[in-house]
This record gives sequence, C-alpha cells and structure tokens, in this order.
Amino acid sequence: MPELPEVETVRRGLAPAMEGAVIARTQVNRPDLRWPFPDRMAERLTGAGVLQLRRRSKYILCDLDTGETLLIHLGMSGRMLVSGDPLGQFVHNHPAPEKHDHVVLDMGNGARITFNDPRRFGAMDLLPTATADLHPLLAQIGPEPLGNGFTESHLVAALKPRNTPIKSALLDQKIVAGLGNIYVCEALFRAGISPVRRTRNISAPRIAALVPIIRQVLEEAIEAGGSSLKDFRQADGELGYFQHNFDVYGREGDACRTPDCPSVIRRVVQSGRSSFYCPTCQN
Repeated sequence: MPELPEVETVRRGLAPAMEGAVIARTQVNRPDLRWPFPDRMAERLTGAGVLQLRRRSKYILCDLDTGETLLIHLGMSGRMLVSGDPLGQFVHNHPAPEKHDHVVLDMGNGARITFNDPRRFGAMDLLPTATADLHPLLAQIGPEPLGNGFTESHLVAALKPRNTPIKSALLDQKIVAGLGNIYVCEALFRAGISPVRRTRNISAPRIAALVPIIRQVLEEAIEAGGSSLKDFRQADGELGYFQHNFDVYGREGDACRTPDCPSVIRRVVQSGRSSFYCPTCQN
C-alpha cells in the first residue's frame, strides 16, 4: 500500500493539472471500489472548480468550490495518472481506456485524471469541506510527521507509557500519520533501534531522536518520487526510485551497508508484517 511519500508524490503530480481548473466531465465506470461511491458522485463533481489538493496521512483531499471535498485513497494498487495537459507537462495524448479505469475526470484545461485500480481496494468519498477532519477515516489520525505537531515531546509522551514493540507503535496512525512498513524499517535502522524493542525500554532521548530521522527519511523518499515495489506509479506514469536506497527493507540475507559491520539483514514477522533490521547496528 502506498505510504506517505508515494501519496505526497501523487498529490504534487496532480496539483498542476487540477488546482484552479474545473472538472468539465466525470465518468464513473462502476458503483464502488472498496466501498460504494457517494450518491450522484459524477453529477456532484462535474462543473466543480478545484481550489486546492492537500494530503492527510495517506489520503488526498481535493477541495472544491462547491463546499465539498473529494477524498481519495489509493488502496493497494490504485494509480492516478494525468494525460493531455495543454501546458506540455504531461503526456499530450490521452491513452486508450483500460479495464480498471474506474473514475475519469476531464478537466476544463484539457488534462485528464484517470483513477485505475485493478484490485479495487481504493476509495473515494465526498464530504463537506468545513468538517472534513471529522470524517471517520480522518478523525483519529495523529500529527503529520512533516508538520509542526510532530515534536519530540509528542513522540516521547505517546511512546514511553506503552509496552509494545517500537515498530508496531510507529505504525499506529493515532500516534503519527502516514507511516508504513517501509519507512518505519528504514527510520529505525538509521536510529539504531531494533524493531522488536519495547517502547518503555527505550530512553526518552533515543525516542526524541527518531523525529528528525523520520522526517529525513520521508523527505528523501519524496524527493526520489517514492518507492515503486509493485504497482506504484507517479502521476506522470514514472516509477519512484527510493527503493534503490533501502538500507534494510526487502534486503533479508544481504550484507549490512554500515562500513565494517559483519552482519547480514534479518527479517522478523511482527503482527503479520515483515520487519527488516541489522542485528548488530540495531539494539
């Protein structure tokens, strides 16, 4: 499932084609994805002007001049691709329709936004912009890791009273928004903390040091266009490249990249998810 860097990369790719433009035509090709689409979605979107695109955790929020916000979740295999932009930033010709093109937005500026999702775990909803943060999918989400609310004091206060593995705690969206398996593994390696270590046994200074490390990992991933492991593509169809910089994720049995470290990367399953780590560098 795309994590924060992938979703932010898509948002940035969509913004030039959508912000300030009108949705001239909406094509909805099925009644649902993971959940049913909202009533009259095509009718409510057609003719609406896009004020801005923003991101909350792993969701893209498209604020419209109708007072509604289109909430978009990519799910496991969802892609949002841009074509036909008259400014020449994207593909000039619209590609031929594909089987899993479930929602198509034709913008007044000539761009086309296609939501393609073979596995149909994605989602779209329409909600009042004024109360968007109260939507059930957003209401319990914690602070954004790249925002001012994600501070050392917040993370220490959230983690120290708990008795759970640090890996599991950082995946809890109520503690910090948007983190997933890939970037938690990478951040814990840089911090030198084992994914199985319990939070109450980690000193407050070590927990606090995770804040700038998490931010650095996410910023580097966004700069690289995210990570493409299976389905992820940027809005222009290009792959992300951060997977080439993984220190531990997916590298079970490979040599640790820390100079002079004799260990190989190990994998352990935690709550059904694979955690990758170096047994020497992380404790």
